[in-house]
Amino acid sequence: MAQAFRVVYAEVFAEPPSSEGEDDVEATFRRFRSQTRRRTFRGALARIGDVEPVGMAYGYPLGANTGWWEQLTTPEDDDMRREDGHRTFGFMELAVRAHWRGQGVAQRLHDAVLDGVEAERVLLNVHPESKAAVAAYRAWGYRKVGEAHPWEGAEPHDVMLLDLR
Repeated sequence: MAQAFRVVYAEVFAEPPSSEGEDDVEATFRRFRSQTRRRTFRGALARIGDVEPVGMAYGYPLGANTGWWEQLTTPEDDDMRREDGHRTFGFMELAVRAHWRGQGVAQRLHDAVLDGVEAERVLLNVHPESKAAVAAYRAWGYRKVGEAHPWEGAEPHDVMLLDLR
């Protein structure tokens, strides 16, 4: 299924504001290979029939040594940053190809990945210029808790948190 995830990712993240090229996609899928080996990895793929991928989502619980909180532009207090491998589910990617947007695919993928997750909360990064994504996350109950540079050279992204308790 990695190729189907890659097709969706490459198409969606080629669009502004991400404007990612093949080198960016290659780097993401080098990480993806190691991420899928995690025992706690969870992913969902939406398809038309058995072939055409239309959306994908994936993530995993953040470990005690996660660097996620180190990327914030303004540090959070120790209680917010505390991770133990169970407390926070890190949503790594959620993407739906243009033709299938506005049909509830993203929310169904989001919910499928989180179904049965026993974490207290969900954490994700989103580019603030991805207006539809930000609006969807807010509608699903996420709130902005800060800004981060998720990788070296990245523009600031909103860090959003969903309380599951």
